[in-house]
Amino acid sequence: MTQQVPSTEPELAGVRNFRDVGGLPTEDGRRVRYGVLFRSGHLAHATAQDTVFLAGLGLHTVFDFRNAADQKLEGPDVELPGVRNVNLPLSDPADGAEFWKMVRDGDLDQLRGILAGGKGADRMIASYRKIVTERTDEHSRVLHALVEDSVPALMHCAAGKDRAGISIAVTLLALGVEREAIVADYLESNAKHRRYKVRRSGSARTAYTPEVMELLDPLFDARAEYLQAAFESIHDTWGGVDGYLEQGLGLTPQSRDRLRERLLD
Repeated sequence: MTQQVPSTEPELAGVRNFRDVGGLPTEDGRRVRYGVLFRSGHLAHATAQDTVFLAGLGLHTVFDFRNAADQKLEGPDVELPGVRNVNLPLSDPADGAEFWKMVRDGDLDQLRGILAGGKGADRMIASYRKIVTERTDEHSRVLHALVEDSVPALMHCAAGKDRAGISIAVTLLALGVEREAIVADYLESNAKHRRYKVRRSGSARTAYTPEVMELLDPLFDARAEYLQAAFESIHDTWGGVDGYLEQGLGLTPQSRDRLRERLLD
């Protein structure tokens, strides 16, 4: 069963899964500063009122982790005055375009063949492992940008759950945030009003049957096992967080201290 998590964050009309990451505790007793690090789904459908709210955050940079296929489907982000937009795709269009077309257009037998029997969850776990081990250049760029000048920042992908979720988790690891707090923040994406609205072809009767939605649930859930798989890959590949940050992402201890100065109280 999907965990439903309450939220006190503003519910934007056209931007799902928005929240301030401030307040999370670090292992040395500090907390992430409010107003410096935000996460959300894509900004392409932001209303005029949403745009006014987002513009009022004083953002320096918006990191968009969508690929070209995502951007073609959803559209470009709304423009926010004076805000730098950085696109760092964390998945290749070819990796998922055919699959997601099948999800939108495919029949029940196709969905069963690809997602039933735990295959959906396995697909998500493999994706999380791949992003954390193969997208080190992109995550390095994000962290170094935050060290240099890119705060306050907002990170998003399409739903704000997976690619943005991993990127936020990587940033929080670099800040020394408690592991349980990182997972708790990630699981907030399960709140009903945050979840990505999957669009399928066909009538509502055929597109959204209970079986179809059950098959799709692993793709749209935030599950602790997914993020844990990413953490395990960090340990297996680099021996732990310190090795990952220094060897995988090229983040020196001095840069890590600077990052903490920027983002922690």
